[in-house]
Amino acid sequence: MKLKYFSHSAFQITTGNGKKILIDPFLSGNPTAPVKPDEVDANYIILTHAHGDHLGDAFSIADRCGSMFICVNELAEYVKAKGYNAHNMHIGGGYDFDFGRVKFTIAHHGSMTPDNTYAGEPAGVIVSADGKNIYHTGDTGLFYDMKLIGEMMPIDYMLLPIGDNFTMGIDDAVKAAELTNPKTAIPMHYNTFPVIQADPNEFKKKAEAKGINCRVLEYGEEIML
Repeated sequence: MKLKYFSHSAFQITTGNGKKILIDPFLSGNPTAPVKPDEVDANYIILTHAHGDHLGDAFSIADRCGSMFICVNELAEYVKAKGYNAHNMHIGGGYDFDFGRVKFTIAHHGSMTPDNTYAGEPAGVIVSADGKNIYHTGDTGLFYDMKLIGEMMPIDYMLLPIGDNFTMGIDDAVKAAELTNPKTAIPMHYNTFPVIQADPNEFKKKAEAKGINCRVLEYGEEIML
């Protein structure tokens, strides 16, 4: 299985059976994105919430790839109303797909589409495939139940925002990783805009000082899991 980082909160998971899962594909309009939307493929698109920097280019990618959306119920209904296929889920629920299992968690944030449609609760998401659990926290503040999430399901890779202002900053993100206890923490959601400037290597230094393994991914970098 492979994990590729496109900057901001956009990732692509490629499973052993060849399925490609995109999470929050904000590419065009993203000054740090190393690829254009037409250079990315997806069998599935997971959305943590509906803000424009997460919904991003999901519709144009789905137009080309025939992707299935996976998101919380209200956002899934919005997606369906636009003419796309979606699998409705919600926080606390899990479902088995042909690539693995998806479970949504809470996230402390908001969710409204670029056309000002309420889109339900924001979420984090755990993708379980090929024997690995990848926890994409979405946009969120720090919350103590991250400890419970890590106790209930060992997390191999935790993708967590460090950009502050809209989400956790570096120190809160380090605490989040302490609570969840992943095998590897990967920072995201930073340096896309001036208001969320943060140094991922500062996060790495502080996380490792707490005994947390951390890996900073370059934009466009793909790793084997």
